[in-house]
Amino acid sequence: MVWRLEIWNSGPLPEGITPATLAHGHLSILRNPDIAHVLYLRGRMEKIGRGSLLILRLCQEAGLPEPKWESDAHRGVTLTFFAPTGTKSGPSRDLVGTKSEPSSEQLDLLRFFTGEHSITELMDAAGRSNRTKFREQYLNPLLDEGYVEMTDPDKPTSSRQRYRLTTKGQKIVSLRSSDEFKKALV
Repeated sequence: MVWRLEIWNSGPLPEGITPATLAHGHLSILRNPDIAHVLYLRGRMEKIGRGSLLILRLCQEAGLPEPKWESDAHRGVTLTFFAPTGTKSGPSRDLVGTKSEPSSEQLDLLRFFTGEHSITELMDAAGRSNRTKFREQYLNPLLDEGYVEMTDPDKPTSSRQRYRLTTKGQKIVSLRSSDEFKKALV
């Protein structure tokens, strides 16, 4: 059995863009500039058409096989991610938010920090309700990598425990907010 994740969109690729051109970069063709602008302002996309290149790079860095794009005028576009060769189960959760770089969801949470926050505030900001999964997928990886710290590390389970960005966390937020976009333009 081959484990995979498929992402499907009902619309076809814009005219002039094929699955083959996605692997080499292309000009961005915006179907709805208003939605694109809102996503850009929220840091969820760029306006320069390099998303497919980022997907390819991140899959390579995570040790995943190259993803596959398929486009059909009647069935839409499908992007398929494959599990590493030889795995007997689905991809590890560790592949989301690598050991050295936070995932986009973790980065969004880091951007939320304005001071000290309780776990409940952080869960609300991330739109999560399951405390255990939130700790596994967001908080613990950020703590382990030193992006976030506890205000009272001697009492990790205290109901009064709060979390704050470290200098390293502040640095990654500022880098991802400015330098990455500038590098993409070069």
